[in-house]
Amino acid sequence: MSHRSLEELLRSVASPVEMLRNAQVGPNVYPGVPAEYTNWRDEQRGWQETCVLFNQSYHMAELAVEGPDAMTLLSRLGVNTFNNFAVDKAKQFVPCTPEGYVIGDVILFHLSEQEFNLVGRAPVLNWVTYHAQTGGHNVRVTLDQRTALRDDGRRRHYRFQVQGPNAMDAIARALGTQPPEVKFFNLASAQIGGVNVRALRHGMAGQPGWELFGPWEDYEPVHAALVDAGREFGLRLVGGRAYSSNALESGWIPSPLPAVYTGESLRAYREWLPANGYEGSASIGGSFVSENVEDYYFTPWDLGYGHLVKFDHDFIGREALERRAEGEHRQKVTLALNDEDVADTIATMFHKTERAKFIDWPSAVYSMHPFDRVTVNGETVGVSTWIGYSSNEAKMLTLAIVDAAHAAPGTDVTLLWGEERGGTSKPTVEPHVQREVRGVVSPVPYVEVVRKAYAPDSWRSAPV
Repeated sequence: MSHRSLEELLRSVASPVEMLRNAQVGPNVYPGVPAEYTNWRDEQRGWQETCVLFNQSYHMAELAVEGPDAMTLLSRLGVNTFNNFAVDKAKQFVPCTPEGYVIGDVILFHLSEQEFNLVGRAPVLNWVTYHAQTGGHNVRVTLDQRTALRDDGRRRHYRFQVQGPNAMDAIARALGTQPPEVKFFNLASAQIGGVNVRALRHGMAGQPGWELFGPWEDYEPVHAALVDAGREFGLRLVGGRAYSSNALESGWIPSPLPAVYTGESLRAYREWLPANGYEGSASIGGSFVSENVEDYYFTPWDLGYGHLVKFDHDFIGREALERRAEGEHRQKVTLALNDEDVADTIATMFHKTERAKFIDWPSAVYSMHPFDRVTVNGETVGVSTWIGYSSNEAKMLTLAIVDAAHAAPGTDVTLLWGEERGGTSKPTVEPHVQREVRGVVSPVPYVEVVRKAYAPDSWRSAPV
């Protein structure tokens, strides 16, 4: 039986958790680029030692929001302040449900007086589109779907990030002059490869750099000019395997589950969402299991976004977040996993029976939304949400959200790796047994240079 809406689909299943944990999809894919241009170890090394080009032209969706009420709509939806959000600025945009749980986060660009662009995963773009269509706002929204969900091979924009210690030298060579001084998360205009480009001052890997974008028709000349300019400075192209692992070093959690599966206040939204969309197809993986899907939801504080919540405007979820603001919050941390335990877990691949869940490298993520139990003395104290290997740190790392009492660096914890009863029916899950892996709570971001780059005057802790 086919279902038209997410609400219809949810009514047909035993529970949202069962549906999501057995969804027949694995992790997000990174189309349009090779898995590796050289090898993922050297590609990882590039963003710490020389510079890299992240090609983001294919895997993220974009939503253009235009019109006289565009700013009003976005302010109504985001927890962020919009004071002084002028043209040629960008911000990490975080909307919440009326109950104060996170829908997701994307990057919001203010391109002209009445023109905005949101770039990232689908849940936030769906949320904005719904309110644009149903809220009586004088706005137009236009979705530019990611490459995996289209067959024309085109996008509205190309999008390249040049990051690393040598990034600005490579950019200067591509420009033919010294780059203009641009504040963090501000935009500038320039010319590369004989065409005009827009540039966002960014720092995805904790190093200085630019994110460049422009019309799809200019993809080739800009890409060629950047590659040519970067040769002298050790620029490496980053493939799909290494790309998703950079979050482990920078401390950004890429995949909060959109908190839309429950609540009467969201029924109309679930009736609007298609059954076969992102929310109806998303998968949950890992050892954390609860019958209540709300145990998989996150607040802004859980994700390290508490500093973005500003009660200087009316927005959906404000009352719920005001009630939570003064309470104790879970904290985002990095877990550095024990080398011997990781090695012993991998070594079970040489056993014919009693194998652990396979650990892929550099990213060990096998579902769209990972949730692994983090325990102390057998008691669950948090969840791990992203896991993989950093060649730069020679360490298996996870990004986790833990109770405040266990969030101090140096705290010993245990990660339960693998799923219960041999695993769920996701195609990325083979029969296996669960394994305990010791870990140590560590700072987030894990890499010192990234922590310094994301100091209090940066976008990650400024009121953006």
